[in-house]
Amino acid sequence: MEWAQVPDAAAFRAFRQRCQDGGWQRDRGGLAISLQLPAPGCAVHQLKCRIDVPDVPAETMYDVLHDSEYRREWDSNIIDTHDIAQVAANADVGYYACECRGPRGGVVLALVCKYPPRKDLVRAVCLLTGYLVHSTGPNSCSLTYLAQVDPKVAGLPRVLISCHSRFPLCFPAFDQMLKKLHKACVQYPAWKQQHNVNMKPWLHPEQNKLPMLALSELALQRAASLENIDESSLAEEESMGGPGCLFPW
Repeated sequence: MEWAQVPDAAAFRAFRQRCQDGGWQRDRGGLAISLQLPAPGCAVHQLKCRIDVPDVPAETMYDVLHDSEYRREWDSNIIDTHDIAQVAANADVGYYACECRGPRGGVVLALVCKYPPRKDLVRAVCLLTGYLVHSTGPNSCSLTYLAQVDPKVAGLPRVLISCHSRFPLCFPAFDQMLKKLHKACVQYPAWKQQHNVNMKPWLHPEQNKLPMLALSELALQRAASLENIDESSLAEEESMGGPGCLFPW
């Protein structure tokens, strides 16, 4: 089992470079999407999308992406999300479960850390996921979303991630998601004025009251080790055993 590490400046620079690399395969209506073939030995494609937001400053977009309390207000797919612990001044570990409508109907996905399996959830494998917010003016920004995730839902990865022939299907899904995020950003300043207006631990680490968790208590679990696991049939009291899983958001 490989031990987890807090991403350093070099890791962030590498992620930013991947977001800024060109090669957009589809660019329509302010939404650009590209699909990159997986590296040898990996079955999961990398999906990247970018949207230009003309009426939201970068600072607001950044706050919305970090505010887990506000996410419950605008993310209609969310089932549960909460922070678990902090492993450094700028790194937290959290729980996120959402509903994903795939070919077999409503399916629940969960990105988890140190949580036992639940028979009503499917544990996704997240190799890399993140956002890059770039200011394009005092009241405008662009948002790039980079993801390499296997949702472990039957049929879904092949349809939306690994199949070039159905690549255009990504547009409606991401267009809807980003429009929802855009609307949430527009409404956020008014909402935040009524909800702990000065509380932003993602900007002010001293406000973070989460318990500290030693990195020795976390370990990375690679996709290959989860390839044949379907947690939807496991009993809730069963546990994967060993250290918890850390997914690098």
